[in-house]
Amino acid sequence: MKKQVTRNSRRLGLFVVMGLLLTAPCLGQVSGPHLTVGPHVGYANWSRDVNLENGWQYGGRLGLWINGYLGIEGNYGVMSAKTLHGGRNWVGRPEAAGVDQDLTLYGGNLIVNLAPGQVVSPFLLGGYQEGHYDKNTAWPEETFMNGPQIGAGLLLWPLSRVALRAEVRDWIWSFDSHNAQLPDPPGDELTHNLVYSVGIDFAAGGWLAGKDSDQDGVADRRDQCPDTPLGARVDSRGCPIDSDGDGIADGIDRCAGTPRGALVDASGCPKDSDGDKVFDGIDVCPDTPAGASVDAKGCPTDADRDGVYDGLDKCANTPTGAKVDATGCPIDSDGDGVYDGIDKCPNTPANARVDVDGCPIVISEKEVELLDTGKITVHNVNFDTAKWTLRPESFAVLDEIGRVLIQWPDLKVEIGGHCDSRGSDQMNQELSEKRASAVREYIISTFPQIRPEQYTAAGYGESQPIADNTTVTGMAKNRRVEFKVLNTEVLKKERERRQMLQKK
Repeated sequence: MKKQVTRNSRRLGLFVVMGLLLTAPCLGQVSGPHLTVGPHVGYANWSRDVNLENGWQYGGRLGLWINGYLGIEGNYGVMSAKTLHGGRNWVGRPEAAGVDQDLTLYGGNLIVNLAPGQVVSPFLLGGYQEGHYDKNTAWPEETFMNGPQIGAGLLLWPLSRVALRAEVRDWIWSFDSHNAQLPDPPGDELTHNLVYSVGIDFAAGGWLAGKDSDQDGVADRRDQCPDTPLGARVDSRGCPIDSDGDGIADGIDRCAGTPRGALVDASGCPKDSDGDKVFDGIDVCPDTPAGASVDAKGCPTDADRDGVYDGLDKCANTPTGAKVDATGCPIDSDGDGVYDGIDKCPNTPANARVDVDGCPIVISEKEVELLDTGKITVHNVNFDTAKWTLRPESFAVLDEIGRVLIQWPDLKVEIGGHCDSRGSDQMNQELSEKRASAVREYIISTFPQIRPEQYTAAGYGESQPIADNTTVTGMAKNRRVEFKVLNTEVLKKERERRQMLQKK
């Protein structure tokens, strides 16, 4: 019982010592170019293909560190090992009695410190290692194994310039007997041999890293920013680096490319309170409604200037000046097709025809005549005597007719000239043709909405009288200009439309 208590006490003491070492401040991990030297002891666990018993090996190391991160190292060691099956370096058949044998070890490595400046520093290494069998009666000639080695370990710095070291290496060896009496094994296979070792490294040169309270890799005595947050990258002075200038140090910043001026959260990612994809701090209009389109400054755009932002505006091309509802669509209170805000006559009666200003249009007799008969006949279009030059008093008459015709751009119209029976048939025919052409030219030049190809001119002379040519009154009726619609289906649709409106 007493032995069990003693054994447990020793184990507890070991754990206490290890805990104190791991939690102690780093007193002296060395920085800058420096040398290391120290002894080590290890245990070799040979591959099953190697003709050696597992055993202990002893030796020393000499290293040159370029800085706190990178160094090169040479190692030397010896071990006494007994062969398993006779005097050869590889396992073969038939089995023979084992032979006592001494093995000399040497090699070199590149070593990388993964956490310089820390109390416990993990490291990686890689290099080359050889094992030579000493010459004796069993091996009269030189015989060795060699190949690359890799490994990993820990450095613990309990004292200034002194490190405790633990590591494991894999010697990846092939066989080369150099001995005619000891043939090499078949093939060229590599063996993996694990070696576990502990040792002490003594450092000379360089400078002591000293205590590093904020664990940024810069000793307190040189650290100009001693309260650097854990994980932040620092410069040579120990001050945090902030590449994007957002106030969150690199290494902690999860959004490293933040635009200048943008406000960020604790993780360094930009804020966008109104969700318009322009970050707070850059956003000139930080309260943009959700869904509104914005410009580069984060301000809502309103292409049609109706007061409803693009992205929310369901009627994006509202005419300037028109009043709109909450969705950006124009309001037409009186239903005349002219929007409120533009409508100069906002209380137009239902079904009334209006002009572009929204004011009711008075239906002229000419329009009624056209819809009812399919033509307009005028007798007061005057020309100079025996000529086809329009007299000024005729302009108002033709303007009234033109305003009627432009309501239906699809109309095809024949302008016909008619004369009374005075004069010869030939003269009357030529005169009627030229007068009809003169009227056509006036109409299409005065009203650009009219398509010239849909208007033709024809002269009928005295061939189509509508009254008696023997009286003054009858001859006056026969002297006329007729605007005859050739595609009357257009007028038929208009008549039907108006009848529908009247029923409503």
